[in-house]
Amino acid sequence: MAEPRPWLYEAEDKGGIGAGVEDGGSSRRPSGGSPGAPRRRPTINDIARMAGVSKKTVSRVINDSPLVRGETREAVKAIIAETGFAPDPQARGLAFRKAFLVGLIYDNPNPQHTLSHQQGLLDAFQGSGFELVVRPVDRSSPGRLDDIRAFVERQKPFGVVLPSPVSEDEELVALLKELACRYVRIASAPLDTPEHMVVSHDGEGARQAARHLADLGHTRIGLVSGPPSFRSSHERRMGFASGLNDRGLSLDESLVRQGGYTYESGMAAARELLALPERPTAIFALNDEMAAGIYTAAHEAGLSIPHELSVVGFDDAPIAARLWPAMTSVRLPLRDMGRLAGELLIPGGGRDRAATHDVQPELIVRASTSRLG
Repeated sequence: MAEPRPWLYEAEDKGGIGAGVEDGGSSRRPSGGSPGAPRRRPTINDIARMAGVSKKTVSRVINDSPLVRGETREAVKAIIAETGFAPDPQARGLAFRKAFLVGLIYDNPNPQHTLSHQQGLLDAFQGSGFELVVRPVDRSSPGRLDDIRAFVERQKPFGVVLPSPVSEDEELVALLKELACRYVRIASAPLDTPEHMVVSHDGEGARQAARHLADLGHTRIGLVSGPPSFRSSHERRMGFASGLNDRGLSLDESLVRQGGYTYESGMAAARELLALPERPTAIFALNDEMAAGIYTAAHEAGLSIPHELSVVGFDDAPIAARLWPAMTSVRLPLRDMGRLAGELLIPGGGRDRAATHDVQPELIVRASTSRLG
């Protein structure tokens, strides 16, 4: 029988050397039993006992997880090499699936938001071993919490990212806490402690849009708002009203129409506004999809943008620069928001969890706005 291997006593929290030792901890190498019998193949439990770590730590080392300290990783790898241990491929695949997945749980009628957040998250995960799984959810469904519970229990993600408006669902956040599932929320205003938040300050962007239109001489300014169930819609509307007040104007409720963050809703709202006896000379839409609908309604009414109608959108999605004339829009760095959320969530992301994590909107002036008259 082989000589016992000395214990490795240096410990670390959550799966370091000396932590989580299983089976009481005999450190002997695996043997075949009676003298002369062939030695059996070592198992992951053998490696864990010999290294003085938990089986989970050995699994993480096998799968190149970033969750293990360098000295622990090297010690475990040395034992694996010494014993000739070969992990079971199927078990390794299951361990990878459980340890390295991050979920993106979303419900947004604007696909560009979701795509940009995905791109940002993938930027954050580059080289880390983490992978992204996307999970749509219907916020209005009474079964949404059961659906998400099943998703988390089945996939066992390392954590999840919640973009707006899912990030505003406090019942969902309570469920994630119950399940001990890490999470980061992306929202238009602070909703949680800094380690769980990326904030986009949508109200400030809308304020810039209002000032821009007022500075061009517009006083009859229409507003196409978003769904009332979205926090971003309220933040943007309040910011827009605040920007008008900065220039001595007020939001005229007769020039406000409800939209749904969709092209069709923006077109319908603009048709109503442009049919008024005293129509607005400028319209601000709370996202670019609705603003594109305003373009169509203006064309139907025979109005030239920007000479007869100025239009401003929000998000600065790719469509804003592709319309003719190119559209003035408030830029939200959606990809950066996703990247920040990913860096905040995963180990080694380089983010101080005690600090605030926010982005600032910026008005991008193009050809869809001009001075009145």
